Amino acid sequence: MITIIAGTNRPDSRARRIANLYLNLLTAHGTPAQVLDLIGLPADFTTSALYDNAGRHEGFNELAAKVSEAGKLVFIVPEYNCSFPGVLKAFIDGLPYPSGLGGKKAALVGLSSGGQGGVLALNHLTDILMYLGTAVLPQRVRLPFIDKHLHENGTLTDTFLHQMLEEQVAHFLRF
Repeated sequence: MITIIAGTNRPDSRARRIANLYLNLLTAHGTPAQVLDLIGLPADFTTSALYDNAGRHEGFNELAAKVSEAGKLVFIVPEYNCSFPGVLKAFIDGLPYPSGLGGKKAALVGLSSGGQGGVLALNHLTDILMYLGTAVLPQRVRLPFIDKHLHENGTLTDTFLHQMLEEQVAHFLRF
């Protein structure tokens, strides 16, 4: 099972639309996959599910279980302030340490309103994942100027960006 993480808890996020697109690409290859949308995180999880409360919050544990069950993960990572969303970092911090992400394989997709496509966000997340023992696929996809290329229905108007996602899926399935 591949779990696709929409890396923000923003309602109606572009990350969720890209996660759904990625899910469709995996499904077209006959690969079982699911989307984990961080919008589902309990509002109080940073105080009720982390540190001394680890493992005690049923709502957080349900989302963490989707990560544990997955052999591979896809992170759809919007760029926030030259990095990735803090809610994604807090979610990662709440996973069991060090085994929550250890031994897993991950693919990363960055998106941004600007021209870099979230490259700094992907770099920051790559460092964290590798520290936690996650193998990161070298073919990272960056989706720049996402507002210009992403329809409300979740399709990309830029065929090159769509092709990059398709190529990453092919690499990731062999990874």
